[in-house]
Amino acid sequence: MPRATRPTAVAGLTVLLATALAGCTMDTVIWGAEGAEVIAETERLIAAAGEGDAEPFVCDGADPELREPVDWQGLSAEEPGAFVGEYWPEQVPVDPDWTINLSLPEGRVAAGEQFPGDVFYRTTDEGLCLVAVAWSTVLG
Repeated sequence: MPRATRPTAVAGLTVLLATALAGCTMDTVIWGAEGAEVIAETERLIAAAGEGDAEPFVCDGADPELREPVDWQGLSAEEPGAFVGEYWPEQVPVDPDWTINLSLPEGRVAAGEQFPGDVFYRTTDEGLCLVAVAWSTVLG
């Protein structure tokens, strides 16, 4: 291994080892405990929605556009963040606390493909619940 890459490799291994020993995931290290929970909840939502069973994730009184189970299949959770109303004015009325973007698997990336590009959660005493879905279209 070249000398210049040794410190980087050692630092990376140290972070991974510390993370493993502390019982943290890399998502927790990168996004914090709340962000990691948004990612985990979104992965559970994707799996459930892909089976047509997303209703348990929806907040009482909310009516997010879930569409068809096939629309959710193969998606993955990406980057969580605190909700910013200036960026998402259409979602302001449903009062979300969090947003996270989703990505398509490579095999589904095609011009005109529509998919749930972002999901929005509210934090309740019971945890996160879904209040909205923003649909995206792959441009050609």
